[in-house]
Amino acid sequence: MDRSVRIGIIGGGGALGSALARAWIESGTVPAAQVTVSGRSGAAPALADLGVRAVADNAALAAASDVVVLSVPPAAAGGIGIEAPHALVVSVMAGVPMARIAALTGAGRVARAMSSPAAARRLAWSPWCAGPGVTEADRAVLQDLFAATGDSAEVPDEGQIDLFTAMTGPVPGFAAAFAAALVAHAEARGVEAGAADRAVRMLMKGAAAELAEGPPPAAQVQAMIDYAGTTAAGLNALRAAPFQEALDASLDAAAARAREMGKG
Repeated sequence: MDRSVRIGIIGGGGALGSALARAWIESGTVPAAQVTVSGRSGAAPALADLGVRAVADNAALAAASDVVVLSVPPAAAGGIGIEAPHALVVSVMAGVPMARIAALTGAGRVARAMSSPAAARRLAWSPWCAGPGVTEADRAVLQDLFAATGDSAEVPDEGQIDLFTAMTGPVPGFAAAFAAALVAHAEARGVEAGAADRAVRMLMKGAAAELAEGPPPAAQVQAMIDYAGTTAAGLNALRAAPFQEALDASLDAAAARAREMGKG
């Protein structure tokens, strides 16, 4: 990626905006001197160690940036207050469609993406979708930026960004809910609370590593069922419950909420 490209992040002091900035700078994708963030306070304490410039004026940030990243809550989209016809405008706001982003910013080159605060540790999945005015050079910039957050891919339409929005936010919460249920199960059967907590945290950490580096999840499940041991007994019981249906319903609800939030 051209290291002279100027990146401006509106909402860059927030959890997601600062995580993206940290990923881009610490990966070497973008020099800190080329990154400016804006927010109501004009400060970004989460990025102070990186020497990122922070301002309070969104319009000034946009005027001085080649790429403008919108990382504010969807409800705040109408108050962004910029004109950026010269810039590639990239939104990581949940549910806000590209047509509305173009209308709010005057941009002819608009993209949407989804990421998460795990980007700060380069552990995020950050898919992106390009609008009709986006050039091949823009696409290269988008892929470089979002690949630096962990892993990324271009998806063909905004509907898939909404789908991944519904997964990106809830999955850590679902994992935490599952872990909490495991801890409660152990405690109810006499395991001391601290030991149960430590055990489940380590088990989840090991499972995450195996999922990240091993065969596809469905193949791992089938291999365990084929082995016909204790794990198979538990998985078969889980399959007999309405697990997939409940998960589908919860993710569909999250996607519907994302689209509702994006209406403004």
